[in-house]
Amino acid sequence: MTVLFLTDVPVDIDRDPARLRAIEELSNPAYADARPSVLQQLATWLGEKFSELLSSLSGVPGGPLGLLLILALVIVLIVVVRLRVGKVGRAAQAARQLFSGRRRSADEYRKAAEQAAARGQFADAVRERFRALVRGLEERALLDARSGRTADEAAAEAGALLPNLATDLAAGARQFDDVHYGGRPGTEAAYRALTDLDDRVRRERPVLVGA
Repeated sequence: MTVLFLTDVPVDIDRDPARLRAIEELSNPAYADARPSVLQQLATWLGEKFSELLSSLSGVPGGPLGLLLILALVIVLIVVVRLRVGKVGRAAQAARQLFSGRRRSADEYRKAAEQAAARGQFADAVRERFRALVRGLEERALLDARSGRTADEAAAEAGALLPNLATDLAAGARQFDDVHYGGRPGTEAAYRALTDLDDRVRRERPVLVGA
């Protein structure tokens, strides 16, 4: 009976294509969306180490087995990074959604903003007033009530329909982002600016896109 050992199986792996394949996979845009600089550096570092290991293993006993083990480790690493990046990406997207929980009416958001401002809680007041502005546009059917919309997306879509207010809408979205995601304290001035913008948006007539 002939016993076939793993080292008897001819394995011919070209170092350069394998290295390029590893870098290409780890440079996938999905990884860059989460943490571009860190992941690109990781891809470059892994490619270099991978090439060094292939060079050191070639021509020595057990080289093919070592190559197979390294390839297996790279595959496992890619799977782990994919899963990790996917979770981070989904969590980041969920965290940046404009609305969370039960979606209320525009008037309910305005009332919540006024109450927060009366208590001096201007971060909450800024958040609720911008939500009131966007929810009001949805109630006027100028924006569709789409889940997962971010403040920037809402401002961009609304600005296309209300071009006279596009710049102010973008500024309002930045105020929301600064408070909600950036951890910056809300101010009375920011709340008053959003209140004024909300009032102007309610009075502004939309233009026909493409006209």
